[in-house]
Amino acid sequence: MKLVFCGTPHFAVPTLEALIAAGHEVALVVSQLDKPVGRSGEVNPTPVKQAALAHGIPVMQPEKLKTNEELRATLEGIAPEAIIVVAYGRIIPQWMLDLPKYGCLNGHGSLLPRWRGAAPIQWAIAAGDSETGVTTMRLNAGLDTGPMLLKRAVPITDTTTSSELFVSLAQVGAELMVETLDGLEAGTVVAEEQDESLATHAPILTREDARIDFTQTARVIDQRFRGFQPWPGAFTMLRGKKLSVHAMHVAAYGSDAAAGTMTIHDGLMQVACGEGSAIVLDEVQLEGKKRMPAADFLRGFQLKSGEVLGS
Repeated sequence: MKLVFCGTPHFAVPTLEALIAAGHEVALVVSQLDKPVGRSGEVNPTPVKQAALAHGIPVMQPEKLKTNEELRATLEGIAPEAIIVVAYGRIIPQWMLDLPKYGCLNGHGSLLPRWRGAAPIQWAIAAGDSETGVTTMRLNAGLDTGPMLLKRAVPITDTTTSSELFVSLAQVGAELMVETLDGLEAGTVVAEEQDESLATHAPILTREDARIDFTQTARVIDQRFRGFQPWPGAFTMLRGKKLSVHAMHVAAYGSDAAAGTMTIHDGLMQVACGEGSAIVLDEVQLEGKKRMPAADFLRGFQLKSGEVLGS
């Protein structure tokens, strides 16, 4: 097929590469604007733009879509059979939705209608789901509400982090998009409407989502910690300063102390959580200091059992 591809971050690159490898003609790539990266503020091309240029594919980076006559004229001139959208990060206007024969096809990182929205991979882990996956769908005017085409599930274990899941789902999504196009062309893929009663929302993450609530169970805290890697991460407060947590695990034994109360023994930094559970903080970083194993932190900071985290 003749395609236009819309995407921005690393997550979208495997799909672009798979479409090219499958023999599809990607006539244009549309990506978000390049942004400064890191402390240096150096402006780097988006990962999708880098991949496109490596293949000699022209790239457009429009600031707006809805009223962009240049983009519209370009797309109408290309007349793509489908527009593929993976982690592009912009709302696709109706004129774009209506343009291609097969519509605008999206690879979404969840088993829709569960986890519609901006952060489906992170929230699936944070909520304790046993599986997630990728759904290909035909976009409509709603937020991830369009008819579904194909799905593929991926298990979530007790140690899965969102960083790991991003990598595996990016590859699964790439394979599934190629299968979806093959099926649409052959007439074997039939669109299925989503069941609205099963829909859940995965809102964009904020820094405040990283704040540990020790009144929750240790299991829930661990799920959120693994889901919110590498950003926004996890933190609490210690003696009025921010204490970032870089590694933790659920304690083998619980605690009957009040939530947030620390027990210090044998170089372990254990914290009481909800319902009599407890979490062990394995690697921490106090505001203005370097990250370090909890045992080293305890030697330098002289914490005592009974101190309370969170304020």
